[in-house]
Amino acid sequence: MVPPLARPDRRAGTALEVAEYFAPQRSSTAQLPDPATLLRNLTIGVLEVLAGVREVDQLARWLDEDAYRALVIRANLTARARSARGVPAARPTHRILSIHCASPADGVVEGVVISAGPARTRAVAIRLEGWDGRWRATSLALL
Repeated sequence: MVPPLARPDRRAGTALEVAEYFAPQRSSTAQLPDPATLLRNLTIGVLEVLAGVREVDQLARWLDEDAYRALVIRANLTARARSARGVPAARPTHRILSIHCASPADGVVEGVVISAGPARTRAVAIRLEGWDGRWRATSLALL
C-alpha cells in the first residue's frame, strides 16, 4: 500500500499550468469561419468610427488590444480635425470594391479591403488571427 503523502495528486497543477489552461488558445483556420465577411464588416466599422458616427467600443470584441488602442488614437485625431474645421460627423457611403486575402500561417489571415467613398478610394489592411474559435484583428492600417 502506498502512503497517502506519496500519491500524486492529479487535480493539482502549478500556477503556470492553470494560467496556460485558461489563457486564450490559438485556433486553426479549419476551425474558423470565412474571414471575408469579418474583413468586410470590420472595414465598414472602421470607416464609420473615423467618420465619427460609430463608437470604437462597438468594434472592441473583434480587435486585439494594440489594434484597439491604435484605432482609438486615430479616431480621436480625426475627431479633433473635424472639430477644428467645424465639419459635423456624417455617415459615410462606401462601397467595397474588392477583398484580397492571404494566409501566411495556419490560423492567420492578412487581408486588404479596397473601398470607394464619395471623395476617394481607400485601402484597409487587416491581420486576423484565430483565438478561442473566432477571428481577432491584431493589426489594422488605413491607407
